[in-house]
Amino acid sequence: MTLEKARQLLAAQVSFGGGYNRNGARLVLAEVAREHGQAAVDTLIRELGLDQIFGFIPGQLP
Repeated sequence: MTLEKARQLLAAQVSFGGGYNRNGARLVLAEVAREHGQAAVDTLIRELGLDQIFGFIPGQLP
């Protein structure tokens, strides 16, 4: 998965909000971590504000 595709998917999860979408976001971030590493995950968490919305912590896999 490209990072741009991950951004699009995560933006959709953010727009819907809720617990089920938190799990969807976790799955996307896990895929990003597998393909691009933790640094890419941390960047996406900060860029999209996933720490505020879903409580994800940069430096840890969600």
